[in-house]
Amino acid sequence: MSDSTSALSARVQGTVRIVGAGLLGSSIGHALSANGVDVALDDTSPAQLRLAIDYGAGRAARDNDEPALVVVAVPPDVTADVIERELARFPRAVVTDVASVKLEPLMTLRERGVDLHRYIGSHPLAGRERGGAIAARADIFIGRPWVVCRDGETSASDLALVEGLALDLGATPIEMSPEDHDRAVALVSHVPQLVASLLAGRFVGAPDGSLRLAGQGVRDTTRIAASAPELWVQILGANSAPVVDVLDALAADLSAVADALRDPDVPGARRAVADTIRRGNDGVERLPGKHGQNRRFESLVVMVDDRPGQLGRLFGELGELGVNVEDLRLEHSPGAQFGLAEISVEPSAVRGAIEGLEARGWRIASVND
Repeated sequence: MSDSTSALSARVQGTVRIVGAGLLGSSIGHALSANGVDVALDDTSPAQLRLAIDYGAGRAARDNDEPALVVVAVPPDVTADVIERELARFPRAVVTDVASVKLEPLMTLRERGVDLHRYIGSHPLAGRERGGAIAARADIFIGRPWVVCRDGETSASDLALVEGLALDLGATPIEMSPEDHDRAVALVSHVPQLVASLLAGRFVGAPDGSLRLAGQGVRDTTRIAASAPELWVQILGANSAPVVDVLDALAADLSAVADALRDPDVPGARRAVADTIRRGNDGVERLPGKHGQNRRFESLVVMVDDRPGQLGRLFGELGELGVNVEDLRLEHSPGAQFGLAEISVEPSAVRGAIEGLEARGWRIASVND
């Protein structure tokens, strides 16, 4: 599709100014540029700005730009300041931000008496463990929720512009109040970051022999522990009250399990542990799966030789068998010349997948439901 055709089909028209050329700002720039939208980038770091431009996230902002939409993608501790500045500088533009905390910047702006009728807070629930323009990708928003916080002063046309931005990037707009948003992300984003970091922190003094036993489960549990401390100090500080509420409840749960395990033979102790695991089962069931559906899949673990092209061959042969891969995880065993590909499929496809793959010479390590 040509840039002109993409621009005609894009919901967001005109120039979009993005302040902050880090991971989210540059990723938005890449996605909009791919749609043929004129993207003007600005950043306090000249090196970061040049890098984002070199990678194709947009062009350098100019003094005579007249953006229809301004996207503020800066750290939480300066979000309110930049929103205020952009509202004053571009009196005909709608201003949104993508900070992961929504209530604190809004309250700060209200306390300053800033006219907010052209401001709409938003937050794409997307990201990567690594930040910066070099890690930016146009596709990180596809299929992800994008929270939009409107109020009684928000005009329909301004709301449509911000929701159109989300839709153009492949995200799903969800309207929430700032308060509800901050409570929600405390539970599903901010506390999980702390839990992953605390668990991964236990590895620092662990014997090397213990860490050689690490499998996919612990890697999944601690994946986000690689996140940048500087950013998370700001995020957690800005959303401290909802985070503390969840942490206090979690600490009580941990204490109860620890008490039960101190003497597992005490009446009720084993039930307490079982109920903890069962409640986790129930919670996982509520998480949206593929296409937003709460669905359970079965997993095959296939042994894949550590040679070029083997994973592509596996996917190709699954396609020939008519098996749709719902999810994939890869694991390499230390010192082994093969990897383990855990493939999630519909339960009805398991038998056919096993028989077909084995007939083609693949080794099935296990099947899990």
